Amino acid sequence: MSEPILTIVVPCYNEEQVLPDTIKQLLKCLDELVQEKLISIQSKLLFVDDGSRDETWNSIYHYGLHDQRVKGLKLSTNVGHQQALLAGLFSAKKQSDCLVSIDADLQDDILVIREFIKKYNEGYEVVLGVRNERKTDTFFKKHTAQGFYKLMKLMGVNMVYNHADFRLLSKRAVHELEQFHEINLFLRGIVPLIGFKSTNVYYNRKERMAGETKYPLKKMLSFALDGITSFSVTPIRFVSLIGFVSFFVSMMFGSYFIGLKLTGNTTTGWTSLITSIWLIGGLQLIAIGFIGEYIGKIYKETKRRPRYIVDIDTFNLGYPAHLEEESTNHVVEQDLIGQS
Repeated sequence: MSEPILTIVVPCYNEEQVLPDTIKQLLKCLDELVQEKLISIQSKLLFVDDGSRDETWNSIYHYGLHDQRVKGLKLSTNVGHQQALLAGLFSAKKQSDCLVSIDADLQDDILVIREFIKKYNEGYEVVLGVRNERKTDTFFKKHTAQGFYKLMKLMGVNMVYNHADFRLLSKRAVHELEQFHEINLFLRGIVPLIGFKSTNVYYNRKERMAGETKYPLKKMLSFALDGITSFSVTPIRFVSLIGFVSFFVSMMFGSYFIGLKLTGNTTTGWTSLITSIWLIGGLQLIAIGFIGEYIGKIYKETKRRPRYIVDIDTFNLGYPAHLEEESTNHVVEQDLIGQS
């Protein structure tokens, strides 16, 4: 069996501070794996620039000029981590036997990639990197993350606890992943649905080398909401359950107050009345919000807009098919001029 061609896909958004060290470490990792004859010498790195506002793309492009193993995929605008990751996987799958996705900050241990490849050679087509613990997380992030995984499990979503986006996929697995056409794609839930032979590799996560986290509280909450509403209708059913419970409770209280009226023991209850109004009103607004979230996702899906648009692709040595050769050359020249 010949050594597989590996491509390491790295989504990047404003990562100019960490890129030099990230590229250095990943190239060293490739060298070691090639020397051990675990991967082919044709293996590469693919950095996906997700519409960065700093010098991320220029760094990727110039590193690629000095080392042909460093390739870049520049998206025309920021589309988010999940879509950028998909863009890299789909772009690289034709020239790869297996693909590893990892974040640019390298908090995930790159030494684990060796174990990924060994598992791939044993016949596994999906290998998931799973964290042993969360010592590097803040108290808030640790407990909210754990709560999110437990909530997703409660709602029937098949997710691996403490697994993020550090994983290996075979070429066949990526091909099947491409068959999922929904815009609201939650990879941590989608990957287990592929169903191919899979296993987990456990590791300890490190501290971020430089820069800032790309998942502040606002994005974390949005990501969690997307994951829940993309995979489960349980929130809608829960709202319906609350509605039925409220209805029966109101019938019970109604019967009770009618009894008081008939016996002449009625008392005014302004506080209870106002509390009931606020309670029912709040439940109605929550219900409308959940329904609106699902309708919004349906609205996005029916538009069938592209997940991303590729501006420059140095991995496949070409550019988007609709662009003329002169135009693409002009784009590259402008990038180089802007950096000089």
